[in-house]
Amino acid sequence: MADRIDLVLRGGTVVTPSGRIRADVEIDDGRVVGLSAGEAPAPAREVIDVAGLTLLPGLIDTHTHLREPGQAHKEDIAHATRAAAAGGYTTVIGMPNTDPVTSTLERYREAISLYERSAYVDFNHFPSGALIEEIDGLAAAGAPGFKLFMVSGADLRQSGKGVGDSGHLFEAAEAIARTNLPMFVHGHDPALLGVIERRAWARGERDARAYAQAYAAFEGIVWDGPTSQLVRIQAATGVHLHVLHMKTGRMADIVRAAKAAGQHVTAEVNPVCLLIANDWANIERLGPYALSTYIGDGQSEPLWEAFRDGTIDVIGTDHAPHTRAEKEIGWTDMWKSAGGIPHLQETLPAFLTRVDRGELTLERLVEAGSAAPARVLGVYPRKGAILPGSDADIVAVDLDARATFREEDVLSKCGWSAFTGETFTGLPRLTLVRGSVVYRDGRVVGQPGFGRIVRRAAG
Repeated sequence: MADRIDLVLRGGTVVTPSGRIRADVEIDDGRVVGLSAGEAPAPAREVIDVAGLTLLPGLIDTHTHLREPGQAHKEDIAHATRAAAAGGYTTVIGMPNTDPVTSTLERYREAISLYERSAYVDFNHFPSGALIEEIDGLAAAGAPGFKLFMVSGADLRQSGKGVGDSGHLFEAAEAIARTNLPMFVHGHDPALLGVIERRAWARGERDARAYAQAYAAFEGIVWDGPTSQLVRIQAATGVHLHVLHMKTGRMADIVRAAKAAGQHVTAEVNPVCLLIANDWANIERLGPYALSTYIGDGQSEPLWEAFRDGTIDVIGTDHAPHTRAEKEIGWTDMWKSAGGIPHLQETLPAFLTRVDRGELTLERLVEAGSAAPARVLGVYPRKGAILPGSDADIVAVDLDARATFREEDVLSKCGWSAFTGETFTGLPRLTLVRGSVVYRDGRVVGQPGFGRIVRRAAG
């Protein structure tokens, strides 16, 4: 260590894997080099006073749609990662349903080059695993895992976006298992959903309410069956299965049983399912701006319980911006609209508000937002913890601060938020990526291109 280290964060409360401690965080060359509790910290070139603030490991988002390449009219990497920095996210992982779909080695490398040019925070990008012949090359190139959509239609299969039948899914799982990387799966039953949709259309129902009810019909039946199939395929292939879009109590039961049986299964919930689309009043009020999908009556508490008890491992925002024009049509025909909402910026304060209300512990939030995603990606404890040797990815939050989120606060390129008008208790004040301040007191102060690719640890 040099005579003077780069930075000390002085006087904060640090959330560590073993509990909360009052400590000064010593940072040098982008890493945490010490936690000084009760003794004088090392001399530093810069000292930032964080007294009264709580220091969390920077959040890691395993599920972001940053829209580049091909859809930059509604979001791009620069805008999205600025929003991430303001929201306490220090690593984001993109999704492959761009235009073109990231399904080949060449396209993966092109996507990474876009991040290298524009990202304010650290990153990687999930390629699709639908083109089985591409899997080994993508793994060797540094892909963090693979994303699969259970879809229907030859065009979607041929594009490499998803798998349309169980045989294709099984072969992809076998190939991904050989790479020792996780297989992230968006699973729903498109044929079953089609039956439910056509019945709604026959009644003349196509608005946002009808769309919400279709996906939630029969207590979320379109989600439950595919989850059982995925867990069975995991048992047969040994792949690390990461179940996306946890939406029902039955899904939670399936995942909980698989874990109890020792299967390598992890699960992810989108904040919208716990915070917005679990309340029919929000569907009525926000319409297409609340959708994604409604989880249905009776599903909210089982999901919250699965989140609290660790059955659901990870918060993945599914940050999915669309323009207002793409959303507005959903008031009359949601099937012509675009599903998904932006919330990289809003997720941490929204969950801190639930911590303030006693609905969730801060430690569980840190585990699901930082440590567990890092483990899934194979980068813990380099990411996801504030420990000596870890990257100095840190967000300092004021747990008592209150503010109402306004439309003018939105940093996503789409320019709107379903959280507009919500008063948050608990706000990010300072975000560091590898020891460099990228957000401070309401302003993004980092630079595009500062972010670096995050690769799985060897071995």
